[in-house]
Amino acid sequence: MVDLVAYADRLPGPGETLAGSEFRLGFGGKGANQAVMLRRLGAEVTFVNCVGDDLFGGLTLENLREHGLDTSRVRVVSGASTGVAAIWVEPDGTNRIVIVPGANLAVTAAFVREQLAGLDRADCVICQLETPQEGVAEAFRFARACEATTILNPAPFAPLERELLELVDWLLPNEGEFEQLLGAAPDDELLAEASGRVGRGVVVTLGERGAACSVDGRVTRLEAPSVRPVDTTGAGDAFVGGFAYATASGLDLRSALELGNACGALSVTRAGAQSSFPSGEEARALLPRA
Repeated sequence: MVDLVAYADRLPGPGETLAGSEFRLGFGGKGANQAVMLRRLGAEVTFVNCVGDDLFGGLTLENLREHGLDTSRVRVVSGASTGVAAIWVEPDGTNRIVIVPGANLAVTAAFVREQLAGLDRADCVICQLETPQEGVAEAFRFARACEATTILNPAPFAPLERELLELVDWLLPNEGEFEQLLGAAPDDELLAEASGRVGRGVVVTLGERGAACSVDGRVTRLEAPSVRPVDTTGAGDAFVGGFAYATASGLDLRSALELGNACGALSVTRAGAQSSFPSGEEARALLPRA
């Protein structure tokens, strides 16, 4: 996804046009953001997706390669537009986003099966819902075959198919997505039930309040480092990248939550999504322990 980001003192009402204070064009998409965060932490990342045969498609591929991602399994779809996200950011860092998936919709089960055919191993497979659920399920079946951990970030939210949920080890929604999925805010009682209903473990990102986790009915909450927010765009993706890196590396759950919190907190101190993500050194420096 290519991010078209407008900054304004307030958002316009219906039929109203406002002058904004700044505009940025950046590279985003939840999967791409998470992949870039993982790479900055030192992971070897293979990216599977589609872009359009437009200007944004070429720029996206160039950006992914510059970040050191393996793009050999990214395909250009003739006649399709590259996905775009229109983002409005208010002075306190709050954002609102409308996405147009475009070529992302070509990531079907058949496409994923074809692209992963030559890949023999992975430690972790991370998916989101900016691509069709049938393709996500196929990626997770590949993960099961090579005993890789599966992580699903159910964003943007959509009702999850039961077959897909059965393939999920870790479900990582934000607070709003959790409420849409389970019908209420993530209090400790509902969190304790959640891991038995969806996936092996559930981690809910809570913004400045950190994260809450439920595994086998046991709830853990961990506060985020205190920072001054500039732009919250991509913060959840930074968290997912940090959590996935720690999980794939065999670290314990608390370490995974701490690294996710550190990556998310640092990302909100800068403007943009991928451009705001910390290096591995910056993230580790913010951890409460070595």
